[in-house]
Amino acid sequence: MQSTDQKTISPANEEELYRQARQVLPGGISRNAVFRKPHPHYAMKASGCYITDINGVVRVDFANNMASMIHGHSHPAIVKAVMEQIQSGTGFTLATEAEIRYAQLLCERVPSFEQIRFVNSGTEAVMYMIKAARAYTGRPAIAKAEGAYHGGYDFAEVSQLPNPANWGDIGAPNSVPLAHGTPKAVTDNVIIFPFNDIERTLKILDRRAGDIACVLIDPCPHRVGLITATDEFIEALRRWTVKNGALLAFDEVISFRLNYRGAQECYSTKPDITSIGKIIGGGFPVGALAGRRDVMKVLDPTESRLLFPLSGTFSANPVTMTAGHVAMKMYDQETVNRLNALTKNAVAQINEAVAEGSISCELELHWDMGPPRTPSTTRIEGQPASIHMHVPHLEL
Repeated sequence: MQSTDQKTISPANEEELYRQARQVLPGGISRNAVFRKPHPHYAMKASGCYITDINGVVRVDFANNMASMIHGHSHPAIVKAVMEQIQSGTGFTLATEAEIRYAQLLCERVPSFEQIRFVNSGTEAVMYMIKAARAYTGRPAIAKAEGAYHGGYDFAEVSQLPNPANWGDIGAPNSVPLAHGTPKAVTDNVIIFPFNDIERTLKILDRRAGDIACVLIDPCPHRVGLITATDEFIEALRRWTVKNGALLAFDEVISFRLNYRGAQECYSTKPDITSIGKIIGGGFPVGALAGRRDVMKVLDPTESRLLFPLSGTFSANPVTMTAGHVAMKMYDQETVNRLNALTKNAVAQINEAVAEGSISCELELHWDMGPPRTPSTTRIEGQPASIHMHVPHLEL
């Protein structure tokens, strides 16, 4: 006899499944990232780099749950460790040795991580990093790059999706709320600067120097065209934060996978505090903030004055700590080097295939005299931000 669940999730009937989903989930989904028209595809299982939907269609998965599983799906070593931990318990109102061992692994790995605090998501990691910066400096405001994504905290999401109608002057960008009803007090305390534009950024920061708790930066923001921050830009931000008593805060929730010690390994300048997530969970929900010992002290309940009380029911749960520890131990220097070499090879092959023609491709043209270094170049008055063209043949 077929179970009720099996009848509900019937093969070859994603339309019906989506119809049922819309009755109980807003828009039929729990996260907007999986929405597709006319309906989402529904996963049944996954292993390695392959994911199978409920119709039995097998796809190569280049997303790996939004880049959170660096070893692919259902890695045997992670599955084995997690199953053993589940049999011993999934969460306790006690600390665990697992969180200590994992904290040691990450702090030994990254020089700027003197101490670490585990939380439950990338959004939490950024949110608590901002709150820690406020607690440390006693200041209310943050500064962030226009267009950069930093999760769902109302302060962090300001000017995540500005457009020509509301983004204002490039020398004084507007603080544009993402969600309807965002309090004005939020946008008043988020200073927006143009990414990789040193001169304009420093002038903008100087106007509110005494209010800024931290300058928040993603070294390789995926919603700012995956343009990496230049060495000069990061160094300029560091000099400004030191001079003005603010913290330099890196959001490496996504970019931590780029090198063995994260994207910050590419820079001589190191952050005061960093938020991480995604790959450090081994496929389970996770986030963390890590940084200088004196900054992290604001979280220390043994201090005579606790500046930032922080707890969480599922923070540092043993399942995530176990999975993350195994995943990051496997993601060693040799593995990182191999993955980056494969990436370069893939890019070269794609470029070669496009150059040979005979296929359609999509281009985004940046109207500048050289390779794009900053999204601000697309805002030059009188020029379109970008143009998309479908061409059957292309010679590079």
